[in-house]
Amino acid sequence: MEPFTVHTGVVAALDRANVDTDQIIPKQFLKRIERTGFGRFLFFDWRFRPDGSPDPAFELNRPEAAGATILLARRNFGCGSSREHAPWALADYGFRAVIAPSFADIFHSNCFQNGMLPIALADADVEELFRRAAAAARDGRQLRAVIDLAAGTVTVDAPGDAPFQRSFTVDPFRRDCLLRGLDSIALSLAHGAEIDAWEQAHGIAPGAGASSP
Repeated sequence: MEPFTVHTGVVAALDRANVDTDQIIPKQFLKRIERTGFGRFLFFDWRFRPDGSPDPAFELNRPEAAGATILLARRNFGCGSSREHAPWALADYGFRAVIAPSFADIFHSNCFQNGMLPIALADADVEELFRRAAAAARDGRQLRAVIDLAAGTVTVDAPGDAPFQRSFTVDPFRRDCLLRGLDSIALSLAHGAEIDAWEQAHGIAPGAGASSP
């Protein structure tokens, strides 16, 4: 998993609340067993018309969202089913962070397991970011933000606007894992020597406990 330290990227503004996981990655695309390859199906029913052509009205298809790596959304992002494919699709598309006032609990947890940072900001702060994104689009610009996980800050500095910087909090354990690029498996493997020593002390062949009966 790629560590998340300081990330600078284009912000894509998805002005919708209660975006559920079936919209993030529709159920017909859940047959793959790999974690990769889901990005092309992200928001499929919104991104594409019935004939398969991109819908120019959809937020991610607009010029100001090209190459975006930070998604800005409204409250309760990631609600619905618990499918881990949702953060897989977002990450495979290229997103490293999602900013919203609130997230569904399981989606929030799944983000950290897949190297993506969910950032909860106050409604007023999210509203201000939407305002800045809209102003940038009108001027033919892209809104860019800098996310510093170690400092816990989101910074936006655009022409004509006062600097915007807000702090966010992350559970210290999850923050440390993201900074080090560790998911649950990698975190366990980091303690391989201690696990082997415990198994040996208890008469268990090293690695035997990893197999299911």
